[in-house]
Amino acid sequence: MRDSDGNPGQTVPGTAAVDHLLGRMSLREKVGQLNQRLYGWQAVERTQGGGFRLTRVARAELDRWGGLGALYGLFRADAWSGRTWTDGIRPQERAEVAALVQEEVRHAGQHGIGALLTEEAPHGHQALGATLLPTNLSLAAGWDPALVAEASAAVAAELSASGVHLALVSALDLLRDARWGRAEECFGEDPLLAAELTRAVVCGMQGYQRGAIGAGGVGVVVKHLAAQGEATGGRNGQSSVIGPRDLRELHLPPVRAAVEAGALGFMAAYNDIDGVPCCANRALITGFLRDECDFDGIVMGDGLAVDRLTEMTDDPMAGAVTALEAGVDLSLWDESFVLLESAAAQDRHVAELVDAACRRMLTLKQRMGLLAIGRGEEDSDPRGPVRERVTVTGGGPRAADIGNHDAARLSRRLARQAMVLLHNDGGVLPLTQEARGKVVVAGPNGLDVTAMLGDYVPPLPEGAAPGLYAALREALPASDIVWAPGLPTPAQLKGADLVVLALGGTSHRAYDDEFAANGALIAKAEATSGEGVDMADVSLPEGQDVLAAALRQVVTCPIVAVVIAGRPHVLTTVVENTDAVLWAGYPGPFGGRAIADALLGTEEPVGLLPFTLPSHPGAVPLRYNDRHPAQNVYRDAREPVLFPFGFGLRYHQVVFENLTAAVGPATVRVSVDVGNATNTGTEAIVPLFAHRAGGRVLPRRRELLAHRRIPLPPGARTTVVWDLPARTCFAEGALHRARTDLYVEDLHTPIHPYSTPELAVRPRDGRNPL
Repeated sequence: MRDSDGNPGQTVPGTAAVDHLLGRMSLREKVGQLNQRLYGWQAVERTQGGGFRLTRVARAELDRWGGLGALYGLFRADAWSGRTWTDGIRPQERAEVAALVQEEVRHAGQHGIGALLTEEAPHGHQALGATLLPTNLSLAAGWDPALVAEASAAVAAELSASGVHLALVSALDLLRDARWGRAEECFGEDPLLAAELTRAVVCGMQGYQRGAIGAGGVGVVVKHLAAQGEATGGRNGQSSVIGPRDLRELHLPPVRAAVEAGALGFMAAYNDIDGVPCCANRALITGFLRDECDFDGIVMGDGLAVDRLTEMTDDPMAGAVTALEAGVDLSLWDESFVLLESAAAQDRHVAELVDAACRRMLTLKQRMGLLAIGRGEEDSDPRGPVRERVTVTGGGPRAADIGNHDAARLSRRLARQAMVLLHNDGGVLPLTQEARGKVVVAGPNGLDVTAMLGDYVPPLPEGAAPGLYAALREALPASDIVWAPGLPTPAQLKGADLVVLALGGTSHRAYDDEFAANGALIAKAEATSGEGVDMADVSLPEGQDVLAAALRQVVTCPIVAVVIAGRPHVLTTVVENTDAVLWAGYPGPFGGRAIADALLGTEEPVGLLPFTLPSHPGAVPLRYNDRHPAQNVYRDAREPVLFPFGFGLRYHQVVFENLTAAVGPATVRVSVDVGNATNTGTEAIVPLFAHRAGGRVLPRRRELLAHRRIPLPPGARTTVVWDLPARTCFAEGALHRARTDLYVEDLHTPIHPYSTPELAVRPRDGRNPL
């Protein structure tokens, strides 16, 4: 493996050492390293004495392969796993359980090879008592990669202390269709913003130059590779019908950013691209990822994705070999990958591919300290002793069990950053003292904190975090805060100074829901977003538009809508029938307090939308960086955009002036003055957009070139400066006649190429179809 400069990392073993181990392994042991079939929560069980031991299922898997490649979800607790605070692994038990598993795995084989422990951590660890962050879509609304990196490092510290090696992290998907249930896992619809936040997550969790692995950090398996957010009709895992240009320009920048940040793993997605499933896409995994980007880590298939190749190959063994040939090293729950043992015994080429994949697995394990080589243990039994059980003391769940203090503090900050003010008629927000006397909280998301958490989360202990109603009661102890689950009654509205209407959706999974084999929701679910919850209609669910309109008819005081949601919903009726609208996304366990802070003005909402909000459900998909305008196309929706990408109001006036650009032969220096016109400190997000014309390709209407989040003390004035590569500032194949229009807020300036006759952007490898 290499560091960020391409040099060999000092902690990586020599190739000869790993090859020596590989040469001592049987074919079955090698194939065992490529399989990750167990559900981790089924691998251990409690003993009568209060400790833990391996289950028969787990022991049989170890005996079969003489070890274990990786174990998924040992600590996972949620409705699919069925683990709760009653029978799950508590925070204080994790490290000892991980140690027990490793001792058992080492003892099962002849070479003392430990298992990679992999855990879901899309926005915090999916384990009891773990710190939860806002979902990615909310993180993107803050436009703050530095804070995301800091929070990711805090989450990684929790994972590392628990004995986890690899965190499975959503980052690569773009929100290209609001109908997709997994929209909440995206960093929005823009490739640059997604790439920067992906880089932040990887660097935060792994450390810069991979230096934190084993020192409070964990390896990252970034998902999903690639273009899953482009699936036809927003239908999860289905075909992404796009050309190679859109694949490169939109979906691969986050992938390249993850490689440059040193990501140790990628997860190949369910979808196909132009008919080729990602797990079978050699041009994508080997051609682009490994050869072009110089990626040297492992590629994991998504859950049961290799088995799905049987639909293409009509034979499970052929499907497994196809995935292996494409570059997949490690399967997840698949049955077909076990057939590689037979395939390799029959075909030397397959045996060589098994060796190559196993070598990558062993190299990663050496980095994680899971091999005996290089540890002075060659002359002794590398397996060490094994314990039959471990006893751990500890009480029941407490609110104090939720993560560590630093991670919780950062989650709270991120929740505050996630607030986007969309509508504020007459300056209703922030609430005046007069508006705080009697506040009626209504709507489906006003009471329960679970609506704020998103998908892939564990159950919280009782009282761990307040919902919006409880948070307002905390913030306004002298006010009369009334809860109305539906349309408030005349008695509830009598004397009301304000109505807070909590709308949106939920990704909450109930323990009596039904799930597909890969954990996606399939039935009995109240969830309106999340994996397995694609929607044909992105209007607000459950008659919420009717509720907003009915409320307007009976209320004379101001109405403030708070939208708690994991996807772009149509908010046209809500805007028409309320005085203010605050978009909160899924802000996490501290979301109730963050919303209250925004309403009261304790914290100013300065977030910007990382997606386009449609005005009509039939107008999706709708993206700001499409090549053609959507306005005046639909006769029943002349203006299909309700709020554009990058939109957001604020309480305090920020002034933008003097947008200038100096074009040089290699760089373009862009600057803009930003001033705080008030006597109150605030922050500002400064996006730089461009329209690049004059090239060989139809230009996108606008593209994000750069952005900056800056503090603005009272009365302060500062200049934001970007030095951008000239090649990124002009259209592909741009000639001397090319023109790029730069925009910051309502400022605009055109630029032209310096004197470069051509600024064509070409793939590094012309033979690669990607």
